[in-house]
Amino acid sequence: MSLKTALFDLKQNPENSVVVIYWPTACWKTDLSIEVAKLLWSEIISTDSQQIFKGLDIWTWKISKEEKAWVKHHMIDIIEPSENYSVWEFKNNAEKIIDNLAFKGKVPVLVWWTGLYIDSLIFDFNIPKIPQDEDLRHNLENFRLENWNQKLWDKLNEIDPKYALELHPNNYRYVIRWIEVKTISGKSKLDFRQNKKLKKNVVFITPYDNDREKLYARINYRVEKMFEKGLVWEVEDLLKFYSRDDFWMKSIWYKEVVSFLNGEISKKECIELIQKNSRNYAKRQITWFNKYKNYDAKIFEWVSRLW
Repeated sequence: MSLKTALFDLKQNPENSVVVIYWPTACWKTDLSIEVAKLLWSEIISTDSQQIFKGLDIWTWKISKEEKAWVKHHMIDIIEPSENYSVWEFKNNAEKIIDNLAFKGKVPVLVWWTGLYIDSLIFDFNIPKIPQDEDLRHNLENFRLENWNQKLWDKLNEIDPKYALELHPNNYRYVIRWIEVKTISGKSKLDFRQNKKLKKNVVFITPYDNDREKLYARINYRVEKMFEKGLVWEVEDLLKFYSRDDFWMKSIWYKEVVSFLNGEISKKECIELIQKNSRNYAKRQITWFNKYKNYDAKIFEWVSRLW
């Protein structure tokens, strides 16, 4: 079956269908997603845990106004960088958009950057509605800042070793959340899961051709362009209004720029460090999405253009 035939089949059942454009950063997902959405006469939902924040434009390589003029985009620039936003909140808000598009006879195009966000929309599993404990979170974050990510992960590993294996220590926001859930409810995240089954008719499409060397070269080039576009100025402006304790300020790209602004590393070292960390991030993304091949869904790989 050709890709265009698969997309046409989705249009016959829009109330239970989605397209997922996936795989690593800097592999031309944005361009492809616009083509797919135009072909389907539909709209795009960003599934990025950082692009939801206003002002984080260069760092997240946010879609331009010119690109957005072609297709309507959702879940971008919806909250301030100082605000918290959970996977559960994302799932609720994004599902309302999906339902509204289906009502209009449109098939949503989900463009992936954050794996948990995508999974919350396409798989049939529960996200626990456990309230936040701000004091516990504050204590865990202070512990992390004093001892760093590995020691924080060790805490999760002590109380929930099976689930801890699924999280990288650097994914500290989720480590904190699941220490919180385990502490409050006494249950592991694994206890909340059902057997993962696709709850929608999904067509997966990726423009990534498994050429790591080409991908890494594109990542290196993108980082250089981010500095040319004014990444350092963007960080300086954000620091005027938001706290250095906000979680995004410790994420890759921003934490390195802050080190440069503090005089701890040179600009050249800053760029090279961001490039290295971005390449490592892409490796983890590829590992996450390899699991999609285990599901009974239509997967189209190495799609560079539709026409």
